[in-house]
Amino acid sequence: MTFFERAKQIFDEEIEELRKLGASIGPDFDKVVEMIYHCKGKLVVMGIGKTGIMGHKIASSLASTGTQAVFVNAAEAVHGDLGVLNSEDLVLLVSSSGASNEILNVIDPVRKIGCPIIAMTGDLSSRLAQEADIVLSIHVDKEACPLGLAPTTSTTATTLMGDALMVCLMEKRQFRAENFAVYHPGGALGRKLLGRVENFMTELVPRVHVDTSFKDLVREMSDKHLGTTMVYDREGRCVGIITDGDLRRAIQKYDDLHVTAQDIMSHSYKHIHKDALLTDALAIMDKYNITTLAVTEKPTTEAIIGIISIHHIIDFN
Repeated sequence: MTFFERAKQIFDEEIEELRKLGASIGPDFDKVVEMIYHCKGKLVVMGIGKTGIMGHKIASSLASTGTQAVFVNAAEAVHGDLGVLNSEDLVLLVSSSGASNEILNVIDPVRKIGCPIIAMTGDLSSRLAQEADIVLSIHVDKEACPLGLAPTTSTTATTLMGDALMVCLMEKRQFRAENFAVYHPGGALGRKLLGRVENFMTELVPRVHVDTSFKDLVREMSDKHLGTTMVYDREGRCVGIITDGDLRRAIQKYDDLHVTAQDIMSHSYKHIHKDALLTDALAIMDKYNITTLAVTEKPTTEAIIGIISIHHIIDFN
């Protein structure tokens, strides 16, 4: 067997274990999401070793998407780092075995402080699972490591469970791209989201006239690859917009498609000025469930100088 064939086998093994783990998730997951969402303090994630690294990732991901979360190394916790806790906090203890001394040693002090405990463990019979208020299972039947010793599938399962928590909390908080930019001003994505519409719009605006045939307007939209075209009257004023959705509705409504742009266009369209932030553009797209915006020179003018598409924003390369 070649190494690339073995690598594929390892992928398959881990994916199969993750499928089984996903199938085992139940109502306790809902309870954990609600506990974290309604926590008046912060979520303090603790771990040690490999699962500690995963715990650090979970805390960082949550913190960057609207949940107050910090990571504390369990070994350091009993040497003073428990000072970050207060009674309004929530503690997530991460341990694949549920038997790590460093993890078990923090249970009593955390209880004295008054914090509820969520356990994320692969052993539901462990002391950690028994003493926690609620448990998220990250149990896997076997590691991808041929010796069954090196944490492989189990750490992947831990990361995935953390990702599931993060995504569900993002959705519950209605966390959007504009929020992401505020939390990531130093990163490439944050800098992009805090950029100006002008820098990401295309000046190649798809244009048809009110009397353009269906065939010709489809050609214009296909050539410009934006899924939309602006519609102009005979005096050169922009009077509407046609989107891919309008085309589909026209096909369903008209049998012969001997129609012109004015028959299927939407008279109203959303626009934004070139100096606005990309986060402003995203907010409008999200509010109206659209993927493109017309761009104007100034907020008070109606002349279209460009088009900004969601693809301009999410294409990070």
